[in-house]
Amino acid sequence: MSTKVGVVSLGCDKNRVDTEVMLANLVAGGYEIVSDPSQADVIIVNTCAFLESARKEAIETVLEMARYKSANCKKVIVTGCLGQKFGNELYKELIEADAIVGTYEYADICNIVAETLGGSRKLYKNCDNGLTFGSRILTTAPHIAYLKVADGCDNFCTYCLIPYIRGRYRSVPMEKLLQHANELAAQGVKELILVAQDTTRYGNDLYGKPMLTELVRELSKIEQLHWIRLLYCYPELIDKALIDEIVSNPKIVNYVDIPLQHINDAILRKMNRRSDGLSIRTLFEKLSGNHIAIRSTFICGFPTETDATIAELEEFLRQNRLRNVGFFAYSREDGTAAAKFDNQVTERQKQMYVRQLYKTQKAIAARLNREDIGKVYECMIDGYEYFDGKYYFYKGRTYFMTPEIDGTVMISSEKPLTVGNFYNVRINGAQDYDLSGEAVE
Repeated sequence: MSTKVGVVSLGCDKNRVDTEVMLANLVAGGYEIVSDPSQADVIIVNTCAFLESARKEAIETVLEMARYKSANCKKVIVTGCLGQKFGNELYKELIEADAIVGTYEYADICNIVAETLGGSRKLYKNCDNGLTFGSRILTTAPHIAYLKVADGCDNFCTYCLIPYIRGRYRSVPMEKLLQHANELAAQGVKELILVAQDTTRYGNDLYGKPMLTELVRELSKIEQLHWIRLLYCYPELIDKALIDEIVSNPKIVNYVDIPLQHINDAILRKMNRRSDGLSIRTLFEKLSGNHIAIRSTFICGFPTETDATIAELEEFLRQNRLRNVGFFAYSREDGTAAAKFDNQVTERQKQMYVRQLYKTQKAIAARLNREDIGKVYECMIDGYEYFDGKYYFYKGRTYFMTPEIDGTVMISSEKPLTVGNFYNVRINGAQDYDLSGEAVE
């Protein structure tokens, strides 16, 4: 009988892609993947280490998985960012883990599992700045896939550990991305979501200039792809060429994720961000003028944050009426420049700022949703909910909704709808973040 491996993936969608590559490598190596950890001979936890809260979740998950050793499980292996950044400490202190593995070892995961089952406890970590790439077993719905176009980061924002975990920015050659995207499309993927720590910087290290516009233009030639979505685009590199491509190319959804982190000039400088408030406002005017929906994220309670800077951010939200926004309390991370800054904000105050901004944003999003009533949107069907043995409603998304992080459209239909296909939906109801509607011809 083949060895059964269970895999738990934590963290962001970029980490998800690493997990999917690892799964494919395990299957190719003859291992059987199981979803129930109680049935696994080996459990792998692919971890995130971006924030203290993520590290805490990772450790708790490892300890939870280690409890299965009293049943079938023989070994627990920790992979990913936690092992890459804190591997030496984990090897000494997290004795429940039988192997600690960094972020550049996924291609060798079969050998690592075999060695670990053989009884040797080991730290597997190197710093060769390789790229995780290859065939994948999707953990998303089969019609959706993330395409990680680069790894690492060169921005060195003062609050962020990513460059110290993932290394410098490294783009995947375009020909490899196109080949992989064609493979995903042949498997049934219709929505391709481009991700990297800084997607707009794609290609700068390989080709001497950012090449995201050229990449999406080539990807859009893949016939089976219907939507191409852009996440994690930095504002200073969103130029006219990219905006024009989004507007004119029917396969690129009119949506862009721009992690701003703040709008106050002084705080942006202390964060080592390359944009200022004026350039951000100018860009957002261009995007909204071209009917491009924007998602963003903001850090609350960064050193020197005050009621006044939060009020400035609230006014920015009201003026720009963003539909999808996330707010996060600043996490003081050892090893970052910002950890040593003066005027640190108390945890209580940070949480108060987060709640205040979410309250403001909730009203904005609800108002935008109400304005959608009566409009017809193209929607992708992601699934359905049963009620009394029949379809109660279908769960779908339109162009301004990224899976799992934005809202959904709850869809009724007189005729059966197919998961993964696209339908026109007339909106007839609105909640704070979600919409409801009826499929129409």
